[in-house]
Amino acid sequence: MNLVQLERRPIGAYPQVPLVALDSVWFQVAGTLCNLECTHCFISSSPTNRSFEMMTEAEVAAHLEEARGLGVRAYYFTGGEPFLNKAMVPILARTLAQGPACVLTNGIPITARLAGELSRLSAGSEYSLELRISIDGYDAQSNDPIRGEGSFEKILLGVGRLAEVGLNPVITVTEACEGVASRAGRLKFLEVLRALGLSQPRLKILPLLRMGAEEKRLRPYQAHETLAGVELDRAAIDKLECGHARMVTKKGVYVCPILIDHPGARLAATLTESLVPFGLSYSACYTCHAEGLSCAT
Repeated sequence: MNLVQLERRPIGAYPQVPLVALDSVWFQVAGTLCNLECTHCFISSSPTNRSFEMMTEAEVAAHLEEARGLGVRAYYFTGGEPFLNKAMVPILARTLAQGPACVLTNGIPITARLAGELSRLSAGSEYSLELRISIDGYDAQSNDPIRGEGSFEKILLGVGRLAEVGLNPVITVTEACEGVASRAGRLKFLEVLRALGLSQPRLKILPLLRMGAEEKRLRPYQAHETLAGVELDRAAIDKLECGHARMVTKKGVYVCPILIDHPGARLAATLTESLVPFGLSYSACYTCHAEGLSCAT
């Protein structure tokens, strides 16, 4: 799909982003069910949140087949906690037969057995398998108030098990971890990861999305945090996830992983029908543009 040239918009109007190309497809494979209840979760995932249910292997397979025909290059799996879905390993096996896959997890469900299965999947595919593990502190004292009592040690166990089988996960940290975005903060986190056996640690720092549970932890978006009246040029559009990806859920296809709680962000029932421009009228769109947030690895 060719990039559409955006016109200058009057004050108060929102820019629209065309789908430049469908490079990536996300699957909310675990719905909003999670083994943790993080205080900054932008979709308020928890052990009891069933606003979105888990996807079945058959549902994922149907969308994978459609994505193949649309030329999709990469696949992402999120939730909730993806590994709560008992079909996650078979789903990954299907996916890795046609393209690279990435799973966003908190790492706690990764047992030694699961780490071994993931290692074999990775070694047996011509495409890459990435694991992204979320954590929010250098130690239990900084992480556990955000992610739950005892979660720091459990997450580290999962990371260590992956390291033992030769997998090098991407560690994702939000700015809820004070100071992590500074050079000193990054170096401190890298030291923690090297101590776990990751000789070449990979760290991704994410800005906070002030919605869902995060609204109550610190603050919601403020009135000025909007893209109303903003003109986006070609370079700005190309950096936005919504210009290159779509999010598949049990309820249909949404524009991105961030906006599933907003009915207006649901585009269609199928990927093919979702290949339409999207108006950036949500405050979260401000974060993606102003802070360069990318959901991709």
